[in-house]
Amino acid sequence: MTATVEKPQAAEEEKEKPFLIVGTGTETVAPGLHILRGQGQSFVAETDVGLVVIDAGPGGSVTQGMIDALRQLSDAPLHALCFSHGHIGYNAGVPMWLAHAAARGDAPPRIIAHRNVPRRLARYGETMALQHRMAEIQFNRPPGFFDHRLATHPPTETFDDMLQIGSGERRIELRWAPSETDDAIALWSPAQRVLYGGAALIDSIPNIGTPFRTMRDTVRWADTLEALAALKPRKAVREFGATLEGEEQVQHVLLHTARALRWLRAEVVRLMNEGLNERDILARIRFPDELFAVDWMKPAYGDPGYIVRDIYRSENGWWDRNPTSLHPAAPEAIGRAVANAITDKRGVIAQACALAASKQWQLALHVIDLLATAEGEAPEIAEARSLKAEWLRERAREVPSYVSRNLYRVGADMIEQGTQARFGIR
Repeated sequence: MTATVEKPQAAEEEKEKPFLIVGTGTETVAPGLHILRGQGQSFVAETDVGLVVIDAGPGGSVTQGMIDALRQLSDAPLHALCFSHGHIGYNAGVPMWLAHAAARGDAPPRIIAHRNVPRRLARYGETMALQHRMAEIQFNRPPGFFDHRLATHPPTETFDDMLQIGSGERRIELRWAPSETDDAIALWSPAQRVLYGGAALIDSIPNIGTPFRTMRDTVRWADTLEALAALKPRKAVREFGATLEGEEQVQHVLLHTARALRWLRAEVVRLMNEGLNERDILARIRFPDELFAVDWMKPAYGDPGYIVRDIYRSENGWWDRNPTSLHPAAPEAIGRAVANAITDKRGVIAQACALAASKQWQLALHVIDLLATAEGEAPEIAEARSLKAEWLRERAREVPSYVSRNLYRVGADMIEQGTQARFGIR
């Protein structure tokens, strides 16, 4: 008999609010230097050649709100739009800014990015359907939600390490700041010693090792933070989170984060050299409070375990060290064979339910997967899938990472809708 799964309370089932949209309006951090809120915290610098804006926003009402807010600050022409990094969405609003400049009778602004951005955009163009599916899952949105929201627009010029715009006291520098991406940049005002850190500087643990993305270089991110600290900023604006005020605080946050990343690298390398595989390391490693129990290292989006996996995979291949997985059978065949091999299916379900009753959700999921990954509508198989969906939602309540919560919840939705195979979810 198939178990009845009660839906969680509405408040618990509520979808996450849009994570990347931080609000509207502006905030002046120094004369002529302003936060421009939209998708993350964009930035505006008033230079002697015109306005320089970091990130055009995702388009639609968000970008229009950014344009309107900017015009409450200044009537100067827009000199340049700059990509903080090449992730899709942050600059989908470029056409709206170009139309705004044209409507004012201004010259088209320069569209500036690091030289690695065009290569990234070309890769996204090749994999656009995949990018949309991954975004739907990661941000818990319905199928097709991103089909018209992730438009890409190439820059008109690129730079390598540093590009100066303007002159004198009002000049700014665009600096390569590889971190979340290899094409991220920061903005530096030498005269006022104000830093806009872009994707390199957020208010939670660095976003390394996210489950859906390519590997990111942990040590390079630490190098970037130390290079930004060497500028001796008096203020540092983060892409997400409150502005860091005072040279002492800026130094503390930047260098503390770099130190934590270097500790992770050293500890994972030590455990790899002992012969531990990825899962062994995840079970063994302990994250010291002095490095990770601070506000700006909280796992609000990423997670320290994600970083461990990225470091491990930077030195290892894809193999999980189980010879059975070298040349696996098809997933549906494996699920069917395992389920057929279990003669006491009720016993498996009972053991999984016992673990769930003691709130050991992760272990309950491991056990129920012996049946839940099989195809078909046999009573025990259908019940196992229903239980898995229920326990995925329970597991989601335990984890602080936005990404992990969404992956658990979307996985549960797909199981109940019978759509998990379309997304490769098991």
